[in-house]
Amino acid sequence: MEDGSHCLKFFTIGLFCLSLVSAHRVHEYDKHPLSKFNVYKTTLGFRDSVIITANPLILGSKGEDTAWVTVDLVNPDPSDDDWVAVYSPANFNSSTCSVENDEFQSPYLCTSPIKYKYANFSNANYNQTGNNTLNFQLINQRADFSFALFSGGLSNPVLVAVSNVITFSNPKAPLYARLAHGKLWNEMTVTWTSGYSIDEAVPFVEWGLKGEEPRTRSPAGTLTVEQNSMCGAPARTVGWHDLGFTHTSFLTNLWPNTVYSYRMGHILSNGSYVWGKNYTFKSSPYPGQDSLQRVIIFGDMGKGERDGSNEYSSKDPGALNTTDQLIKDLPNYDIVFHIGDISYADGYVADWDQFTAQVEPIASTVPYMVASGNHERDWPNSGSFYENTDSGGECGVLAETMFYFPAENRAKFWYSTDYGMFHFCIADSEHDWREGTEQYKFIEHCLASADRRKQPWLIFAAHRVLGYSSNSWYAQEGSFEEPMGRESLQKLWQKYRVDIAFYGHVHNYERTCPIYQNQCVNSGKSHYSGTVKGTIHVVVGGGGCHLSEFTTAIPNWSIYRDYDWGFVKLTAFNRSSLLFEYKKSRDGKVYDSFTISREYKDVLACVHDSCEPTTLAS
Repeated sequence: MEDGSHCLKFFTIGLFCLSLVSAHRVHEYDKHPLSKFNVYKTTLGFRDSVIITANPLILGSKGEDTAWVTVDLVNPDPSDDDWVAVYSPANFNSSTCSVENDEFQSPYLCTSPIKYKYANFSNANYNQTGNNTLNFQLINQRADFSFALFSGGLSNPVLVAVSNVITFSNPKAPLYARLAHGKLWNEMTVTWTSGYSIDEAVPFVEWGLKGEEPRTRSPAGTLTVEQNSMCGAPARTVGWHDLGFTHTSFLTNLWPNTVYSYRMGHILSNGSYVWGKNYTFKSSPYPGQDSLQRVIIFGDMGKGERDGSNEYSSKDPGALNTTDQLIKDLPNYDIVFHIGDISYADGYVADWDQFTAQVEPIASTVPYMVASGNHERDWPNSGSFYENTDSGGECGVLAETMFYFPAENRAKFWYSTDYGMFHFCIADSEHDWREGTEQYKFIEHCLASADRRKQPWLIFAAHRVLGYSSNSWYAQEGSFEEPMGRESLQKLWQKYRVDIAFYGHVHNYERTCPIYQNQCVNSGKSHYSGTVKGTIHVVVGGGGCHLSEFTTAIPNWSIYRDYDWGFVKLTAFNRSSLLFEYKKSRDGKVYDSFTISREYKDVLACVHDSCEPTTLAS
């Protein structure tokens, strides 16, 4: 009680009600759970009779980055709208508040918690007894923690009591490794988060062939994000959380298809070392190499809370299903593409830590390639193609910092990458893609650069549906696509014989026939062979966020639709045979599939709009 009472004697009442809504197709479950907390309206109502205690005091004493915490409540005056919030740093007073509007009084409560539970969670008797025990799962987020009891619900919060302080044994430890391809086929990048600035410690990765010595040490670059780099609220205000330091190291000259081990390290100023966990990964095959190669693709996952905090079970109800299924199936694929709407932090910045912790078992083992979505990038007057507030003020800065991707310019979130027989062109639907733009030129160059004899499987991906979708709102608009989506791009997909185009944004699964100009060019549904006459378009946005409804009418080009969470797996057996599988996250079973069989000459064959009309010889 002493720590909590001391840290909160600075608070006064503010007048502002924060709400974050998207300008596009907003539903109640689109709102971030923390946006429901009326931060600036908090009043103080400390009660000496209320006791809230948290245990254990020290977390991660054996190096763990995740821990369960027990919070005990004793409240002589309980009510239905009591709730308990997790704060980090523990001393969440107003001393660091920046006044964004002269209308607000100062000081005032200016920080959202990391997460919360209602005080009667799993115990209906709390309202009568005032006693309950809550269990929270915490991750190491580079600062200490405390727990605050509020009454008055989320809309009229009254701060009643604050717990003792707890902390991880080493809050600054290197954590949450995430792999990604570098700009060369034989280069892997390792990105991680720590609390060590370059003035305190030198970051590096120690790595080598698994089980062999000596090992190489590669230096790491360091980035950080400042609060004033955010474009608006809540990221710039109540949702701000210090993300520490992001480090990236480049492991070069890798042998193809070879298993390496690695660990992140920091050399402290006194010469001692701090080490992260030991991990392994398998390097990429040589471009065009004929071997078994397996790819996972999905979008729109978000984060879950295993302890039941907040209403994430309503916002991102399938996130943990997808995560857990991919962890379970980890030995059976080689690379992941998460095509936008990554963490759904929406300006509540601490979610980025929690998301990287959630996917760490996957991202530390296989390359975790990301694309930009509206919930990463969009913000008015920030250079995004869409002038809405979906990013919660992040305007792309956090996604571009927390994950590495091999773009020429990280602020222009488009890139190409190879994996053996696959050539991937990843577009950024939050920047203009239309003919004549810089991105359009990149897309054409990326598609044209595929050597189809060595890399026959050409994949295009973007977050928004630039192809085809029978989602209800696209059907209402009459476009069955993102407005202006395919008009400029379909001639490129046709000219360069793109096999499959993937999209997220719409939270369901749908596969089209091979299609061009709204017409199916192949009548098959489960097997395709011979000349490539059109591109198959796939919406795979069911990674975890709340699901999207289909229109009741089924277009003739729609082969399979599923209102559920899931992901796609591509398996290239060789240069002539590809297996496509759609799996549900709930059970990992295959619910839709097809195969492609063809020879190199089938890719070369001219079809409508795929070859130049004249040549120098004609």
